[in-house]
Amino acid sequence: MNSTNPPALPPVSLVDVASYLPGDPVGTEYFTQFARSERMAKNVMFRAPKGRHHVARDETAVDMVERAVAPLIDRHGADTIANVDVLITHTQLPDNPVLGCGPEVARRLDIRPSFVYDVHNGGCAAFVHMMAMARMVLQTTDARTALIAATQNCSGQVFAQTEIRKLAQAPVPGDGCGVGLLVKDDSAPILDIECQTYPEFAGDMDFSTNGERKYWEPGEGQACVSFTESKITKVFARGNRLVPEVALAVCDRIGVRGRDIDTFVTNQPNRLFLRNWHDALELPPERHPDTFDSCGNLFAAGIPVTLDVENRAGRLRNGSLVLMAAFAHAGDFAGAAAVRWGAAR
Repeated sequence: MNSTNPPALPPVSLVDVASYLPGDPVGTEYFTQFARSERMAKNVMFRAPKGRHHVARDETAVDMVERAVAPLIDRHGADTIANVDVLITHTQLPDNPVLGCGPEVARRLDIRPSFVYDVHNGGCAAFVHMMAMARMVLQTTDARTALIAATQNCSGQVFAQTEIRKLAQAPVPGDGCGVGLLVKDDSAPILDIECQTYPEFAGDMDFSTNGERKYWEPGEGQACVSFTESKITKVFARGNRLVPEVALAVCDRIGVRGRDIDTFVTNQPNRLFLRNWHDALELPPERHPDTFDSCGNLFAAGIPVTLDVENRAGRLRNGSLVLMAAFAHAGDFAGAAAVRWGAAR
């Protein structure tokens, strides 16, 4: 019996990244004047960065995406963005709890993509998650260009609340937005992507108003993600394992060792995670850049913001091997992606 191999899927490239950080840097002293828990503040999960940015009260996720996309328009021309076929967005704190921001982003950018998706479950790994989705659409349809956007906007809105800013975790997050431009070609090819969901860890992250009130109901109590020391221990153990696990799975499939990676970029919850992750891949710290000290934990925006900073500084050599990896929430999702770098700057 004759058999034929299915046609090879077309290559998809991450051709550029750009980012936006709102407002002036906010120093840690803003939080220390309110701090009430020295014990929790000493926990390695909550050691504060030197600075972070806070979104303004009247600044929306759509505003942030529009400002992050502006450098892409400058570098690639308005027509490239105008012809985007796929738009995928992730917003840490949706401005409208009923609607995603995708259609409004399209209106603001004056584009008419055939595919518009707002995704939420990717958490801190959402940039990799969106890369996987965009690549799938580009490879299986006539679409040729995708724009993905990760917005972290809860630092200046949630963690600066009058009661929440007293908590040990309040100084750690920062706000920012990172975007990526993907094209159906082989100029900066995505070599492999790994995405894994871990349902056994779903539900381990609590969003609480410190009472019985649901977040949309009137009453007292400020909503925030809550932590206990036992849960912190579990999340720390999972994060230490999951990021190297998905990263090395990608390395294995593309035929390289972890220590062969030129640049490793991850989400950045704290300094201890960052150290443990590059140690697990046997990489020196200089090949694992981050923006933690100046931007804090940027959640899903951490990967594209750091990539943009490194690219604009000329530290990402075209043709080099870049590996991205992250885990989300309390460990219910993790993803990694390898790219042969070739972005403009």
